[in-house]
Amino acid sequence: MIQAAITGVGGYAPEDIITNKDLEKFVDTNEEWIMSRVGIKERHILKGEGKGTSVMATEAVKQVLTKTNTKPEDVDVIICATTTPDYPFPSTAALVAHNCGVKNSIAFDIQAACSGFIFGLEIGTNFIKSGKYKKVIVIGGDKMTSITNYKDRTTCPLFGDAAGAVMLEPTEENYGVLDTILHTDGFGTPHLHMYGGGSAYPASIETVEKDMHYVYQEGQVVFKHAVSRMADVSAEIMERNNLTKDDVNWFVPHQANLRIIDAAANRMGLTKDKVMVNIERYGNSSAGTIPMCLNEWESKLKKGDNIILAAFGAGFTWGSVYLKWAYDGDQK
Repeated sequence: MIQAAITGVGGYAPEDIITNKDLEKFVDTNEEWIMSRVGIKERHILKGEGKGTSVMATEAVKQVLTKTNTKPEDVDVIICATTTPDYPFPSTAALVAHNCGVKNSIAFDIQAACSGFIFGLEIGTNFIKSGKYKKVIVIGGDKMTSITNYKDRTTCPLFGDAAGAVMLEPTEENYGVLDTILHTDGFGTPHLHMYGGGSAYPASIETVEKDMHYVYQEGQVVFKHAVSRMADVSAEIMERNNLTKDDVNWFVPHQANLRIIDAAANRMGLTKDKVMVNIERYGNSSAGTIPMCLNEWESKLKKGDNIILAAFGAGFTWGSVYLKWAYDGDQK
């Protein structure tokens, strides 16, 4: 039976940083308030005219190609999960493919907000399992600062910019993506959205004046559902695969809020040393958070490690992935 194994990872965050102290200068907030509620100290920001998500995604994909010794012409599929594409069209994946010299692949974007990477991983896995495709790159990345309202003290501390990517390749061994549980429930739309700029409310003077081109979030509602849904689905995938807390080597949660991460880990019975957390330094880069964690922890990952990924995002979308790591990370 063909499985889809991750054979390499890459990640990129821009050099420029906005600290909590920086935010204090132009919005009514402070470091203690931000740290106590979400656990973020700083976040990276992509600066420069005309620079979009593809800039970061390109750097992540180039790392993946190098680490896996893959020629650009051998890539079969590029899937880019993003809420902040460079343009309405063409796709960010097409831009990345061009930037990386990839000429023979299918390349397209998907949008599942902060759950985008794990949704993309499911799609990429099934491309591999079809037997038709051998090298599939899945990207998760967002330039969230491009849709952040820096007049809104409740949301502007949350978001940063970053992108990560993984290579999926076929294996007949028991490694790779072994199980996935994904959900969507559109009732969450009023509570977390950006209404401006789409076909329902095209950009106009009115939509700009009403701040409709920024993230809108009802924090308490989103927090409540994120805690329960992410914790439940993480526990469910463990139960479905007969995994105990001792069997799980790593938990990789979406980095939106430290309290949400802690709640999910506690539900799974995991100690903090098994949980990948970098929210303090990067904030919430939406689809970029999980692959960024995998990239940052790569050297610690061992062949055969049991890893649980979990995310929750606008839509509402949420889900979990169980994968068995396919290589010793310190060899890359």
